[in-house]
Amino acid sequence: MLIIKLALKNILGAGLRTWLNVIALSFSFVAIIYMQGLYNGMSDQMEKIAIEAEYAGGQYWHSSYDPFDPLTLDDAHGKIPDNLHTLIDRGEAIPILIRAASIYPNGRFQNALLKGIPPDQKILSIPSGVLENGGTSIPALIGGRMARSTGLKKGDYLTVRWRDTNGTFDADEFFISNIMKTDDSAIDNGQLWIPLEKMREMMDMKGEATIVVLKSGSRFAENAGGWNHKNLEFLMKDIRALFLTKSIGGSIFYIILLLLAMLALFDTQILSIFRRRKEMGTLMALGMTRGTLIQLFTLEGAIHSVLAAVAAAIYGIPLLTYSARTGFGLPESTDDFGLAIGNRIFPSFTGALVAGSILLVLTVTTIVSYLPARKIAKLEPTDALRGKMT
Repeated sequence: MLIIKLALKNILGAGLRTWLNVIALSFSFVAIIYMQGLYNGMSDQMEKIAIEAEYAGGQYWHSSYDPFDPLTLDDAHGKIPDNLHTLIDRGEAIPILIRAASIYPNGRFQNALLKGIPPDQKILSIPSGVLENGGTSIPALIGGRMARSTGLKKGDYLTVRWRDTNGTFDADEFFISNIMKTDDSAIDNGQLWIPLEKMREMMDMKGEATIVVLKSGSRFAENAGGWNHKNLEFLMKDIRALFLTKSIGGSIFYIILLLLAMLALFDTQILSIFRRRKEMGTLMALGMTRGTLIQLFTLEGAIHSVLAAVAAAIYGIPLLTYSARTGFGLPESTDDFGLAIGNRIFPSFTGALVAGSILLVLTVTTIVSYLPARKIAKLEPTDALRGKMT
């Protein structure tokens, strides 16, 4: 307890030098927590949007389906297995049929994907209910990005050409029944959503699908002949890998901040040991061991990080709370990056993140404070009283 009191007295007695180090360390605290919280918030948002719009509780893919290879779409369809049909009948899954097509907006040619979805589905956030009343025309739902790239508007007619299961080309006019606003470009760019049964009729694929989407929270993972189960861990792999890379890249920024703060603290410790030689000699003459003296100087350095954490809390908590509440606005051009992230990023700050950051800075500070204090181990009390340092 005596060492702690003595360390606090020495720290506070150093005046401005102490507070400059504390402020520099507090900036590191806030910057590390903010940047990591920003990455966590972006990752959480993207996963939430993707789950609501695409993945729900996981998917079953036809064995020939590869979302990164459009050439597989001709063969990526088949009859739905009985166990999956049972889920669909109970409203715990929905089938989706995917085919390549060509569209001709305003006389131009463009490749697109036709996706058939049950209009009455409630599993995905896609507003498919607008496809229920198409009249004599084939109703189609498109996203805002698709509308901007093609110049289409609600109520427009669009010529679409496709090839059915027998390889026969056919064409018809689709009616744009609505334009949905979604943060997930994966269900928007170059895609037209139409009623599933109408698409099956057009493609001569009665009772077939390309993927089956399970209801959120579903634990169904039974084998289905010719169909591969894809859980959320698999479906989210790309998103999580992206933000793992971002976090590793951000750690370079953290290291630079810490190095700058630690350099200032290291210099302060070196200067303190040099200027306080007589004090150290007096303490050793009064019976303090070299080991205890090393502990004293190491503790003084560690207290800097404790005071920095308090200083960071004073201005950091209001700042981070405001940031988490209001978010960070993104320019409209971000929409073209293909990230399902929305117009604002809301950082996510957890107790584990804050505690981990404090522990990291405290550990590094203690190590940096100990390194120059090792020189005290060779100090002789008589030399220190004379102001001599070996």
